[in-house]
Formats: sequence, structure tokens, C-alpha cells
Amino acid sequence: MSTVIEIANELKATQENIILIYAFNATGKTRLSVEYKNITKKPKDGQHIGVYYNAFSEDLFVWDNDNENGEQNIKLDIKPSSLSHLHTLMTEEDVEKKLIPYKRKYNFYFTANPDPEKGYDFVTFYKIEDKESKTPIKISRGEERIFVWCFFLALLEVEGWADTQNAHFFIDDPVSSLDDHNIYVTAYTVFDLIEREFGKRKIIITSHHFGFLTILSDMLGKGENSNKFRNRDNAKKYKEFILEGNGEDLSLVTTKNGVFLYHLRLLQILNQAFESKEVYTYHFALLRQVLENIASFLGVGQFGYVLEQIGITEPQRVAFIVNALSHLNVYYQQIDRPVPDNLDMFNEVLGKLMDKYRFLIPKD
Repeated sequence: MSTVIEIANELKATQENIILIYAFNATGKTRLSVEYKNITKKPKDGQHIGVYYNAFSEDLFVWDNDNENGEQNIKLDIKPSSLSHLHTLMTEEDVEKKLIPYKRKYNFYFTANPDPEKGYDFVTFYKIEDKESKTPIKISRGEERIFVWCFFLALLEVEGWADTQNAHFFIDDPVSSLDDHNIYVTAYTVFDLIEREFGKRKIIITSHHFGFLTILSDMLGKGENSNKFRNRDNAKKYKEFILEGNGEDLSLVTTKNGVFLYHLRLLQILNQAFESKEVYTYHFALLRQVLENIASFLGVGQFGYVLEQIGITEPQRVAFIVNALSHLNVYYQQIDRPVPDNLDMFNEVLGKLMDKYRFLIPKD
């Protein structure tokens, strides 16, 4: 096991220019991006040499619900940052171009600070058909995430940021809170970025989402332009890893067959827990991920369907319990044991999954 700083140094030393990393939530992806930023700063002046998109980027955008006035002037505030002075070098149209693939259902406009160095103060959204009054509305969480991502993409093209901090891009989980369709769209926007930039800088992508990294992995390895991502001797110019651990003790596992087989790694971990009788509460979160991956493959939205297919007699009740035990906090409670009834349920679900789908579990 390694510390997050050691993992960051390992990524820094990796020769490949494209790195895909799968890790479930709360493993330490955001911390890893921060540590990578710290270890790659210029030693003389501490300046960043790369560009980052992570939870801290998203946290710069905060809703002002204007509750005192009945939400009449609801808006999305943009907190001041080191990038604020670049904001007004891009326009609404620049962000709109990035939003085109997402088929947005709203319009928006920026309100700038009187001091251009302080950039945009906030964004106001309104319905597309409301061209005259432009009554402020609040967009959904997923729409907000997409907007922030596209704001970031537009900002990348402004002079004075990505063109000067040009050693690497580190993009951490741009698909949080998105539905499947928009996850796929985002994967294509990321791939466009990879195609355009991988020869110029290192690109590191991390995510908790199986489908998102599967698309990127397939396009890099099997897409019509996949030859661009191999050397003359047919060696890959990209690397795929699994980040495992609890935020403190981490390991960076090299995948043998690509990110698309991560469900087998999860099943391997679950099977080891079952055989050793060392099942903890956090294993339910891993079980849920496997069920969700199977449900996605089958083209259904809820993993309760999978439970029904494998022969669980009360699939909705079991799905509710698995959901409840998969709360984010369980990742920090790895010493917690499930109660006997829940342990029996875990064993039954895992056993019937293996009986139904006959997964071939890789050996360490």
C-alpha cells in the first residue's frame, strides 16, 4: 500500500501521455489531483505547470436561491479564484458552443464584476422560450454540472491559462450527478480533448463511473483513430489503472485487460471477503456497483431488475437495504460489520450472481 503522495509520484513518473484511472467514490481521487498539483509545481516560484478540473472547480459555483424575495433573482454565483481575470476573455457564445452536444433546455447570461480582473460575478439562467422577460430559473444538479464542465472547456481556449500551464491536464470525475446519456456525451467531449492535446501534454482522467471510462478505453484501443494512440511497435501510448484503498492506504493497480473489466475486480474483492468471512459494511457499496454495472449492460435503469433476474424473492426490499448500506460514509467505516440478517442477504446475492452469470474471476 502507498500514500497518496507516493501514488502521485508514480503517475508523474509514468511515461504514457494518457492515463485512465478507475476508483470508487471516497477512495481519494480528488486528493490525488491536489497532490499531483503540489508535486509538479515549479520549485522556484511554486507556479502550477498544469491545468486541473476537480471537485474544487465545481465548488466555485454556488447557488444564491434569493429566498428572501421568493427566488425572483435566483442565480449561480461564481466565487473569486486565480482564474477570475480570464473570465471576460470568453463570452456566453463560447460556452454555448461547448453545450451544443448536450441539447440544453435553458439560456443564460453572465454578469461581470465592474473590475474586469474579477471576472464574472454570477450566471443567470432562464427558459429558452422566455426571450423577453428572461425570468431567472434554477437548473437541475446534472444541468449545473454540465454547465460548469462546459465553462471549463471554454476557459481552456482562453489565452493565459492552458497555453501557459501546458504540462498536463488532470480531470477528476466530470460525470458526477449525470444521467447515462450525458455521461456518454461527456466521454466524447473528453475524447475530443484527448485527441487534440495528448501529443502536447500528459492527460490524466479519473472517475468512479464504469461506463464513462469504458467508452474512453474503447475509443483509445478500438476506435477508428486508435492507431494514433500506439507507437510504431504497436505499444500503447496510454495506461489504465485501478485506484484502490480507503483514502489513506492506496494502491495503483495496472489493469491487464482494460478498464472495461473492472466489474471482475470488484467481484474478486467481494469473493475474497466472502471466502475469508471478512465482510464489512463497505462491501455493500462494491456489491451495488456490480449490480449497477450489470443493470447498465442489460439496458435497465434500476439494479432491482438484476436482483429479480437472479432469483431474489424480495428484490425491491433487498435493493433498498443495499442502497441504504451503500451510503458514502461506509467507505470511512471499514471496520463496521453488517448485522447477521444483512450478512446472509449479502451472501445470497453474491452467490446467486455467480450462479446466474458464471463470471470468471481473475486470480491475483
